Amino acid sequence: MRIALYAPLKPLDHPEPSGDRTIGRLLEQSLKDAGHTVFTPSRLRARWMYLRPLGWPKALVEAARALDRTRRQAPDLWLTYLSYYKAPDLLGPWISDKLDLPYAIFQGSYATKYGKKAKTWPGFVMNRRALLRADLTTANKRVDFENLKRLLPEERVLYVPPGVETQLFPRDDAARARRRRELSAGETAVVMTAARFRRDVKTESLKLLIRALSRVREEFLLVLAGDGPTLPEMKKLACERLQDRAIFLDRVPRERLYEWYSAADVFAFPGLGESLGMVYLEAQCAGLPVAACASRGARETVVHEETGLLTETGDDAALAASIERLIRDKSLREAMGRAAADRVRREFDIGRNMERFQKALAALPEKRLRLRGTSGP
Repeated sequence: MRIALYAPLKPLDHPEPSGDRTIGRLLEQSLKDAGHTVFTPSRLRARWMYLRPLGWPKALVEAARALDRTRRQAPDLWLTYLSYYKAPDLLGPWISDKLDLPYAIFQGSYATKYGKKAKTWPGFVMNRRALLRADLTTANKRVDFENLKRLLPEERVLYVPPGVETQLFPRDDAARARRRRELSAGETAVVMTAARFRRDVKTESLKLLIRALSRVREEFLLVLAGDGPTLPEMKKLACERLQDRAIFLDRVPRERLYEWYSAADVFAFPGLGESLGMVYLEAQCAGLPVAACASRGARETVVHEETGLLTETGDDAALAASIERLIRDKSLREAMGRAAADRVRREFDIGRNMERFQKALAALPEKRLRLRGTSGP
């Protein structure tokens, strides 16, 4: 099929790394690997657009251009990646109606609470309109799946678990030995974290982690992978709280992350405000137990007392106790790491999970014709 793939939050080639961008790129690549032709009909960013009235004239011009671009490309369907109240899909429903295209949303989200606040009401209404128009909407979180079924017929909603390319995150003993020599870690337990150093919940999570680790009495070395505007601030805080027990790697290419996961013994990231947390899947795939707060994202991907330890959100003392327990008990963390790797490969392999979605996607054109009382060629 020929597919118009649009991402209202931000284009999939946006330079700023994030979990959302990673998932979007995995979606695009899986479609191409399956033999589909994929093109970008628009790069219009819809994030909080309804709060910026001066941007609407530009959006209207871009909508007309996107319509013309899509008409010339003649796709078999329109696919939107991620539509929710902050970044509702403004183009997909309109262009799909104009060109009589099947319309699907990969990762739709719906919560009525956003329809009760003045700031989020416009985005809630626009997103609801997109969801109601969609012939198929997927959710990669259980809570979103249940919420969508309150709005849409069950046959138009599909749960597709999140996934990673499991082959990219092996447990590599040779890489472990090499990277630990570089760290001069010896037999010291290595606690790893990875995040974008943004001035939001990411940085708040890192602050919480550093505070928690300052309480840990066992010997450890913290390794932090990532970059961003708050990196200098985090280095200063780590120096004050942890002295020489923190090493910053800056940004590590995703294809090299497995080497550092392999070198570590525990993956720790509080995950404040995380809706999913791809790093939890990556780290577990490489055989690391997770220590995190029981945010929605961590609960979606980590099984407490089986593949990691989850604590009350924001409780640095409880998080410290979890990390300390994993550092102290080598057999526990190794058992959890094995269980984590097995579970990710069994339930969160992107290739297997995308197969189900692609079958549903391939059936959309014929299904839509059938529902309209016509037959295909």
